[in-house]
Amino acid sequence: FSFLSDAGGWQIWFFTALAVAISGLLGFWLWRTPRGDWRQAAPYALVIGGAIGNVIDRLIHGHVIDFIQWHWQEHYWPSFNIADSAIVGGAIGIALFGLLNRSEDQGARGK
Repeated sequence: FSFLSDAGGWQIWFFTALAVAISGLLGFWLWRTPRGDWRQAAPYALVIGGAIGNVIDRLIHGHVIDFIQWHWQEHYWPSFNIADSAIVGGAIGIALFGLLNRSEDQGARGK
């Protein structure tokens, strides 16, 4: 399975541009994180690193190399790679820290 694998080539440039644009936005947010706060910075760095890894694959190979395949009995998980894992882990971290910071901010305002 490869999303838009038969689309004729335009998807390489579309997803490359999308990854670079999102990485730029996340890089700006990373730059705005407090220095020394690795817990807030790490999720942004994971997403940026994963996105750039997939961009490199697209530019060199014309597609992303997915090489990890998990299964349990007859159930197969879709193939993925380390960059995909970094993107998902970083996105979860951004969401969790966003929720935690929001609840801390609301708690501080209530005092």
